[in-house]
Amino acid sequence: MINKILHKPLKLAKTHDFCPSNQPELVVVFIHGIASDSTSFSKAIEYLGGTTSLKNIRFVAFDLLGSGKSPKSDKITYNFDAQLEALDSAIEDLKVDTPLILVGHSMGCLISVRYANLHKRKVNGLVLVSPPIYRPEDFKLPAFKLGMENFEKVIIQKNRALKDDKAFHDELKYIVMNQNNYKILAELNKPITIIFGLADQIIASYNIPGILKKNPNISVIETPTAHGISHDKYAKILEVLEKSLHETI
Repeated sequence: MINKILHKPLKLAKTHDFCPSNQPELVVVFIHGIASDSTSFSKAIEYLGGTTSLKNIRFVAFDLLGSGKSPKSDKITYNFDAQLEALDSAIEDLKVDTPLILVGHSMGCLISVRYANLHKRKVNGLVLVSPPIYRPEDFKLPAFKLGMENFEKVIIQKNRALKDDKAFHDELKYIVMNQNNYKILAELNKPITIIFGLADQIIASYNIPGILKKNPNISVIETPTAHGISHDKYAKILEVLEKSLHETI
């Protein structure tokens, strides 16, 4: 386990924890994507937390290992095991006694799905914003491999510090490129909403019809934008959370 490697428990930095009501009926945890941190959800959380319809929701955000204010070390392998262990410890510290919804973006969707699969009793549902949905056979295609190499280059061009960033390269290799992601999503028996932009060139949206056939628990909401957490996606997250809140009452 990762804790044994560093001889101390790893804790994710909690960057947001607020509910307008002193009696929350639902807890929503936001999980950010690769080469990012929890601030990627800041505007969305501000928008959602400012609505009267969601006043009974507790909104929480963490930085994943290797990102933002959370632990970062060359001794850590930033794979599913490490991130899920640290995330579970962070969620346990919340002492949640109400239904729990995970909202992930990009790589954060993959971590959310894995967490829900491991901790089925803790998670009531998932909202996956721009999830990369890659089938095992996609990895065999030269065009797909080239596309992923170009993605890596573009991200590094935007942030040169990531060229030698172990967390970024580990997450790309062990999490984003993990060939079991599709199977676990296809088999997960939880309410799942996928929100994606029609202009998104990263998520392999051509795989969405197939995943819908395999998993009847998945519903899809389309927006006109690309990969980021844009304002049109805030509104769709709002709709899903309003429905989830209504179902908990």
